[in-house]
Amino acid sequence: MGSLTREQILEKAAKGEKFNGVDLTEADLSYANIKGADFSGAVLKKAHFQNANLEGADFSGADLEKVFFFGANLKNAKFKNANLTEVNLQDCNLEGADLSGTDLSGVSLFGANLDNANLKDAVLKKVKLKRASLAGANLQNADLSGAHLQRAVLKNADLTGAVCTDAKMHNADLTGAKYNPDDLKDCL
Repeated sequence: MGSLTREQILEKAAKGEKFNGVDLTEADLSYANIKGADFSGAVLKKAHFQNANLEGADFSGADLEKVFFFGANLKNAKFKNANLTEVNLQDCNLEGADLSGTDLSGVSLFGANLDNANLKDAVLKKVKLKRASLAGANLQNADLSGAHLQRAVLKNADLTGAVCTDAKMHNADLTGAKYNPDDLKDCL
């Protein structure tokens, strides 16, 4: 872990201090209430945020390789230009989160809530979105090649220009979704 203890991290976050460039590798902030924390540019490799309240947190440009977010509240969080290699976002609340342009290839998002999330231009190759909710999500030009979207809720989602080669979308709910039927013909 970096040089800061859990208590020091929580204290700094409570004061609104930024963690830009700070090494918080392997920090355990599970179950912490750090709503609105600014982790932009921080190094958080292998950190644990299980069931933490991170609503409105900013992870823009952060190194989140192998971070365990399982069950975390990430409503309205920002992930612009973040490294999300091998991150676990299973059962997380990512409602309204900004993941535009991010590379989420192979990430686990089983059962995640991505309602109204911005995933425009995101790379979602082989992402596991089974049982995930993406109602109203912006997936314009997203690359969903090989993604697992079985039983996913895509009501009113915008899939305009999305690449869905080899995606598995059986039993997905596309009620009111915007998409070109030819783009999804081999996936449904």
